[in-house]
Amino acid sequence: MQRLSKFLVPIILLLILLALSTFTVDQRESALVFRLGEIVAVKQEPGLYFKAPLIDNARFYDKRILTFDSPVPDRFITSEKKNVLVDSYIKWRIIDPAKYYVSVNGDERQAERRLTQTVNDGLRAEFGKRTIQEVVSGERSTIMDIIKQRADKESAKIGIQIIDVRLRRVDLPKEVSESVYQRMEAERKSVANELRSQGFADSEKIRADADKQKNIIITEAYKKAQTIKGEGDASAARIYADTFSKNKDFYDFYRSLEAYKKSFKTKEDIMVLDADTEFFKYLNGTKNK
Repeated sequence: MQRLSKFLVPIILLLILLALSTFTVDQRESALVFRLGEIVAVKQEPGLYFKAPLIDNARFYDKRILTFDSPVPDRFITSEKKNVLVDSYIKWRIIDPAKYYVSVNGDERQAERRLTQTVNDGLRAEFGKRTIQEVVSGERSTIMDIIKQRADKESAKIGIQIIDVRLRRVDLPKEVSESVYQRMEAERKSVANELRSQGFADSEKIRADADKQKNIIITEAYKKAQTIKGEGDASAARIYADTFSKNKDFYDFYRSLEAYKKSFKTKEDIMVLDADTEFFKYLNGTKNK
């Protein structure tokens, strides 16, 4: 038993020493090796590494992309001195663990506070140059690009890379929203009234043109009708003239019958004339006398 313990104790001590002398870096991590509080090595590639036991220690940092989501919207002032509420988030990662440790003591919360301050300073400057309409709808992409570049440049000083800055929502405070919506409503009503006026003017123009075309068509039709009527009257006169020239007695007889028909249309038509008058010559048989 004593002989077995003589072999086991050194083996156990060797294993303990080996465990204290090695550490593993995962592919999702980077590591700093400290010796008595001083950084002596930076390990960013995955693998098995050695360190001095009891003297060196390793601290690990996530090198994946991290997200900081602002818990509450931040308030900024536009060039019109109007407040807007901005809900944003930041995508970032650690690219220099040594600089990150020295700058923020390796504290993720402290790093997020630094990032938030940098981004908010940039947003404050950019929003101060623009109107509410521009920051709400017109130039949001431009603002995000400018803030990302500026924040990335500043964050590089603490070993951080900014992947993206996004303005998820830009809203107006309730008191401002109501006045803006009222103004937008008034503007839309003004535009609608202008369009209605323009439409009414166009409809009157179309109606006047249609009436003009109608009058032209009616005039042309009346002119054509009168021409046809004149031609018909001329044809009738010519026929009458031809008939008269061929048989004068028949023509006189036909004309007299037409006169009788027009004179006695109804029973109420009364004429008081001498029976021997020329008007009745075909009725009393005096024509040939």
